[in-house]
Amino acid sequence: MIRRALRWLLAVFYAFAGIMHLVKPGPFLGIMPDFVPMPEAVVFWTGVAELLGAVALAQPWSQTIRKAGAIGLALYAVCVFPANIQHFVLDMAREDKGLSLAYHLPRMVAQPVLVWLALWVGGVTDWPRRRHTI
Repeated sequence: MIRRALRWLLAVFYAFAGIMHLVKPGPFLGIMPDFVPMPEAVVFWTGVAELLGAVALAQPWSQTIRKAGAIGLALYAVCVFPANIQHFVLDMAREDKGLSLAYHLPRMVAQPVLVWLALWVGGVTDWPRRRHTI
């Protein structure tokens, strides 16, 4: 029950983020690291990836599709971490500290949690409640 509720919550979260990437890309472009080529295309396709992952998590028909979506969202969370670091660095360099440490530190801690959560709600892992068999 908890896993299903969190799966839906994560799907809604990623669907909202995906829509925002598509309809309001400016904030995402503003935190894109310089080494990323074609930033507009990257923001667009990351939005599409978030939407596809959300649909895969939410659909009730195929556990295989759900697991694939979960793995995709976990990989996505790893891949966007440099943008989160860039956002943190840019804000800390500002005189007013931008969104501040109170925003950025929980966000940095949440990133590995999002990786695990996607895998857990998608049924890819049962950790930490894995059963041990001999």
